[in-house]
Amino acid sequence: MTVPRRGRDNGLVRPYVVTGGRPAPSRNHFDHHTLVISRPETPRAHLTAEHRQVVELCLPGALSVAEISSYLGLPVSVLCFPLADLMDSGHITTRAPIPPAQLSDPDLLKAVLHGLRSL
Repeated sequence: MTVPRRGRDNGLVRPYVVTGGRPAPSRNHFDHHTLVISRPETPRAHLTAEHRQVVELCLPGALSVAEISSYLGLPVSVLCFPLADLMDSGHITTRAPIPPAQLSDPDLLKAVLHGLRSL
């Protein structure tokens, strides 16, 4: 009798089930940094387990796609399917992350400082 290898069969069927066997999600604009925001007023009784987990994870506040992927143990490419379904049903909204602030021009800052000192 052979001992099953650890972790080999654990993830072979689940991604197929989560995607519903579909080749592509209905929306494909989810980046790792995209923020997902749950809409608590929408009914969740008819949702699958993965869909419900995504909605509940995002209830306290926005989470990135990468964070949700980590919490659920799903690859981002598979997580895009439930996210697209939830977007289509109105359970979540998404937005681009806030871009990092750009550094100000040092010459401009020196000019402002000089102007303030001359007052």
